[in-house]
Amino acid sequence: MAAKRTLNVGLIGYRFMGRAHSNAWRQVSHFFDLPVELQLNKICGRDRNAVARAAKKLGWKTWATDWREIVKDPAIDIVDICTPNDSHCQIAIVAAKNGKSILCEKPLARTVEEAKRMVAAVKKARVANMICYNYRRVPAIALAKQMIDGGEIGKIFHFRARYAQDWIVDPDFPLVWRLQSKSAGSGALGDLLSHIVDLARYLVDEFKEVTAATETFVKQRPLVRGGLRARRGKVTVDDAVTMIGRFRSGALASLEATRFAPGRKNSLTFEINGSGGSLFFDLEEMNRLQFYSRADREGRAGFRDILTTEQSHPYIKSWWPPGHLIGYEHTFVHTVADLVKAIVERRAVEPDFEDGLRTQEVLGAIGKSVAAESLPAMRQRRYVRG
Repeated sequence: MAAKRTLNVGLIGYRFMGRAHSNAWRQVSHFFDLPVELQLNKICGRDRNAVARAAKKLGWKTWATDWREIVKDPAIDIVDICTPNDSHCQIAIVAAKNGKSILCEKPLARTVEEAKRMVAAVKKARVANMICYNYRRVPAIALAKQMIDGGEIGKIFHFRARYAQDWIVDPDFPLVWRLQSKSAGSGALGDLLSHIVDLARYLVDEFKEVTAATETFVKQRPLVRGGLRARRGKVTVDDAVTMIGRFRSGALASLEATRFAPGRKNSLTFEINGSGGSLFFDLEEMNRLQFYSRADREGRAGFRDILTTEQSHPYIKSWWPPGHLIGYEHTFVHTVADLVKAIVERRAVEPDFEDGLRTQEVLGAIGKSVAAESLPAMRQRRYVRG
């Protein structure tokens, strides 16, 4: 047998998402039959000592402190961007100019304009590109997509979703980069709501119009200098956002994202109601999908609990026997597997940068809605695709 060719991966960022992506690149070949070999070639971070430790711990061959070393290295085939949002655009554009396939963490950018520049760059360079909205690749959510496309819940009326966390409820939590618009672009809007906007687009339809309200509950937070908390600085992003909207199909949407929900660590739920039934999903029970069918006879109808661990369910045949559960980290493995196959087969993969732009346009429309009106005078503002 001829030896498989090797694709070299370069990862920029080594903390939370860097660790999740590193695990995916390291594990994917052990569970999915890929047409190529993968080498974890180089990881990048600004702190020399920290990135050196990360390279050793996470399985990377070498490390660098300047992201340009990765995107301009002729040996690197795939660039994986896991940095704060303010650097996504610059890194992706340079990577595209150097002919690299690109995987980028969400949100794609801080603004619609940045996202448009990124889309233009990958189209001009004709390179494979993907944005990591990993929840599309939860088997239960992928199954929901199959059921919706197969007409099992009929014409969709409602999409309701909530993404709730509690990690900044403490007013003395420091002013980290995610709480500053210059680096993050937005708060719960881009960090959390973007996930459920993407799921809404994936499962239901494109948005036609949206309106929203946001709030920053803690206006100032401690600055950290040299490990010590000093004076306070201004929080310049939203802590929570509530959105209502309408899809092109006429279905209605109700979405909420917050970092101020005590007890909710990473709670993402959605319910979809249609003429033929309903679907409900809870990320904290991510191996299950609830399904109600109006076709069930009277007296026997009710939500049924589908345990999505059968070999026929999306992605499961690469893992364990029925009844053995998978977790959060597996969604990144699925993402990487689909990207690598698409690169080799020279075909598009979703969600791509164009999808990232469409979601960014919804976030941008929400931002304009909030800026233009305040409750109770809020009126709907139209979101026009493209």
